Amino acid sequence: MKKTLFAEFTAREGAEAEVSRLVGDYAARVREEEGNLVFDVYTKASEPRAFWIFEVYRDAAAFETHLKAPYGPPFNTALAPLIEEDASVLTFLDPQAGNP
Repeated sequence: MKKTLFAEFTAREGAEAEVSRLVGDYAARVREEEGNLVFDVYTKASEPRAFWIFEVYRDAAAFETHLKAPYGPPFNTALAPLIEEDASVLTFLDPQAGNP
């Protein structure tokens, strides 16, 4: 079964461009992972400091492999002082009828 999640965080005022750059670089690496199917980055239209990331992995094993990637910890370390939350807020999603 696919592993799907939604990550969200809010850039500190004035840090939006740096957060966008960091997330863009990270997204490019994650999209190269064999088990990654989707890694889409958005900002909320009414609040451009609010970042939303929609992630889909082939299965739980692919997600576990993603968590062990060597570029994950440096990304999270660089991101932490630039966002309002302590870390990204993760919401795991279950597929419903009609989804592929």
